[in-house]
Amino acid sequence: MKIVPLIFLMLAQSLLGQAVKLIESTPFKADTFIGVDGYKNLYFVKTNVFHKQGAEGSFMFNDYQLGQISSVDIINPLKIVLFYEDVNTVVLVDNKLSEIERINFNNVPDLINVSTATNAGNNKLWIFNVDTNQLELYDYRSQRRTTVSQPFVGKLLSQASNFNYCFMLTERKLRTFNVYGSLLSELAAEGFEKIVQQNENVLALKRNELFYISENSIKPIKIPISENTIKDLQLTQDLLYIYDGINILIYKLTQPKQ
Repeated sequence: MKIVPLIFLMLAQSLLGQAVKLIESTPFKADTFIGVDGYKNLYFVKTNVFHKQGAEGSFMFNDYQLGQISSVDIINPLKIVLFYEDVNTVVLVDNKLSEIERINFNNVPDLINVSTATNAGNNKLWIFNVDTNQLELYDYRSQRRTTVSQPFVGKLLSQASNFNYCFMLTERKLRTFNVYGSLLSELAAEGFEKIVQQNENVLALKRNELFYISENSIKPIKIPISENTIKDLQLTQDLLYIYDGINILIYKLTQPKQ
């Protein structure tokens, strides 16, 4: 009875292998590669300065008083979310990296200590409250918070999100939540270290190996990409970007049939 699932898994891996194709490799040097938006603008961090490069020119944002940039969310290029965990602060910048708004969670009603902050759309952020160990939606216009999850067991390793879903990776589980606070799926973490997402699909990184997890995945599928080092990565518009510290490698990734 175990033969059929094994054949199914081998077939799925074969199909995925055929669906990954290297289309470009470009020399690049930065501390952190953030990603590329739909307009082919390139975003990265170098010496703790946030950069954007594209057809309209080069732009920068920095505020050294805030400390190290912990994460950047470019899902909306017109309202980019920069998170500075050391000072518990989010800075929103526009498409020219000019500051729009600053949210200091130390100054909001009922102070919140936050370890992640990403864009949820409609003036909201997905935040992880380290005081309660829960995922929340925070409306920075009304300063209202909506608890999305039960308290997590285990350390939060990585968060990836869009306007509809938030994916939370802990030491034990990979969980998917929607904006209504529903737990949609839960998988064993299997030693994953970091996740990125596109729509309902997730790529998980484990010791320089990538695994594909679709909306209805029963088991993660390994992506046959032989990179010695995966420093940063992004999945967008069926393109997989990998930064190995020397080059940005761009792969065409076609979603396999599960």
